[in-house]
Amino acid sequence: QVQLVESGGGLVKEGGSLRLSCVNSGRFSRIAAMGWFRQAPGKEREFVAALRWSGGGAEYAESLKGRFTISRDVRTNAVYLQMNNLESEDTAVYYCALQPQGSSGSGWGQGTQVTVSS
Repeated sequence: QVQLVESGGGLVKEGGSLRLSCVNSGRFSRIAAMGWFRQAPGKEREFVAALRWSGGGAEYAESLKGRFTISRDVRTNAVYLQMNNLESEDTAVYYCALQPQGSSGSGWGQGTQVTVSS
């Protein structure tokens, strides 16, 4: 069962920071991976970052390495996205995704708006 809720979006100036949170309240979900995607108006959804729940390194979109950091809380089934040095091009709706173990599909949250002003 996947029940994702994102929070932490808002309005920030270029160079600022935001920390997005995503909590999976689905009691019986066993997680293979969690991650973040984003979608700007007129553009398709794109990958931001992901973290395998069993360990190993995080994965990032190449253009975001060094600015964004994904982390997790295994006790609460939460994942976070620390966004630093934000740019106007980072403006988008950010979606949390969860891939359950044994499934090729993913569950999605409702999204949280991030707006970066110049």
